[in-house]
Amino acid sequence: MLKFLFALALLALSCVAQAQATAPDPALERHVMAISQELRCLVCQNQTIADSHADLAVDLRNQVREKLQQGMADKDIYDYMVQRYGDFVLYRPPVNNSTWLLWFGPFLLMLGGLVLLGFKLARGRPQAAPLPPAEMQRAANLLAATTDLKEEK
Repeated sequence: MLKFLFALALLALSCVAQAQATAPDPALERHVMAISQELRCLVCQNQTIADSHADLAVDLRNQVREKLQQGMADKDIYDYMVQRYGDFVLYRPPVNNSTWLLWFGPFLLMLGGLVLLGFKLARGRPQAAPLPPAEMQRAANLLAATTDLKEEK
């Protein structure tokens, strides 16, 4: 019975030691999440990897964690991710030749729409060509016949 209790105590101690060894460092986790807020999930595309639960986002967070544990600086981690996945991985990509349309495209579309609207409003409504006199007489006769029918009822 004593051997059983001793084995149980050893098992409990090893579980506690294992839990402490794998417990995340709160400062490291805050740092990982801060960097993850600046990286885009390549699967979701409208979320950061901190917000996403996609497998790729989890893998990218683990890569960030590993790079921080290896002693890499934040800038080096961003550079590493950009090298592997391109500028699109950054939630706020830099303005350069490959991203200028991303940054300025919406403004150009809005400006083009406003110019098109201005031209449309400046032209005004097109005037209808006047009807020939024969057509005007025919329309007047039809209108008069319709009015007569209503009065008879």
